[in-house]
Amino acid sequence: MTLTATGGAPRDLGGDPFSEARMRQGLRRMRTIATGLLAFMVTVYVVAWRWDASGAPGWVGYVASAAEAGTVGALADWFAVTALFRHPLGLPIPHTAIIPRRKDALGRGLQNFVGTHFLAEEVIREKLDQLGVASRVGGWLRRRENAERVTSEISARVASMISGISDDLVRELVEKTVLPRLVERRWAGALGVALDRVVAEGTHHHLVDLLVTEIEDWLKQNPDTVVRMVREQAPAWSPRWLDEAVAAKAYAEALRFAADLRTDPDHRVRRALDSFLTTFAERLRTDDELGDRVEALKRRIIAHPETDRAVSAIWATARGVLLDLTTDPDGTARTRATEELAAFGNRLATEPALASTVNRAAADIAARTVGRYREDIAAVIGDTVARWEPADTSRRIELHVGRDLQFIRINGTVVGALAGLVIHLLTELLL
Repeated sequence: MTLTATGGAPRDLGGDPFSEARMRQGLRRMRTIATGLLAFMVTVYVVAWRWDASGAPGWVGYVASAAEAGTVGALADWFAVTALFRHPLGLPIPHTAIIPRRKDALGRGLQNFVGTHFLAEEVIREKLDQLGVASRVGGWLRRRENAERVTSEISARVASMISGISDDLVRELVEKTVLPRLVERRWAGALGVALDRVVAEGTHHHLVDLLVTEIEDWLKQNPDTVVRMVREQAPAWSPRWLDEAVAAKAYAEALRFAADLRTDPDHRVRRALDSFLTTFAERLRTDDELGDRVEALKRRIIAHPETDRAVSAIWATARGVLLDLTTDPDGTARTRATEELAAFGNRLATEPALASTVNRAAADIAARTVGRYREDIAAVIGDTVARWEPADTSRRIELHVGRDLQFIRINGTVVGALAGLVIHLLTELLL
């Protein structure tokens, strides 16, 4: 029969089982038990030996042999355990105090062991597969309160970053990085390509619709103004009734024209605008003279003193808008971001294909990261142990494993006693 360690700090102490005070208390208690068992064996051996020498019953010899072997086993294991951390009885016996003397080598060995067996790519991938990153994240993120926490945290970081950006830094960045790049590149060709794409995709139609709608609304709200403007342009010799009739007719035609332009996507004005923009885009790409005029205009704009103030004003406006978007918890941006995060979490939790893709991506990122920085991560162990003092290293390690090592002493005592008993029995039977 042997006793085995259960590991960890005593469970009846409560609190943190890995606190130094509790580990020290557990080590002291187990050391007292092991030492007490040694003392018990010595006492039994002395008593049984003296009794046996004075004519005791035969069974006393068995007790004496068991106690003698138990004492030897206890002393041998005490020496072995003690030799790991210090010189037994303070005597500089060779190959003792192993941990203080070889702490650097032990630290590097542990570093290599962890780097090889714990930070290996296949180990990381297997662990992430077991964790099910996508399902865990999705299950947590699909709850709205958690999505709001993420959105709030990101918004706070973004707002802090935006607030910390100096106006002078932005201005210097624009002047020394953005503007030089704009100056060295010709605008005409890029503008032509961009305008050609706008026309091809019909993006400009939205702007036309907006302008026509605004013009039509203004006409409907200001009929008197339109009539007066037309009447004021009439010749002085025309009668008033004729001026009013012409003005009313012009107003009605203007309303009809605006309505037709708004409702008819194939209106001749729209076609004419498309044709003009297409031709202009082609000229921007191919007409060198027009390109030179664009370049001259570009240089005048960049060199204009108002450009610097415009950059500052644009940045101030953009920063204000961004801060409003990120700091308003009930704003559209924050609300939409929360909804999208929660929806994404729900997809992660319910769509196996998406979850599998995310899991593979997470495993790839983790494996590449660990593979690239494995030596640096593992080196933390060796470097930390190397900075410890020898005595401090011995104390730290003994606090964590010394309690379990005391079971070696207890087992050695018990096993030694049983072995002594069996040897004595065999001796009596065979001799």
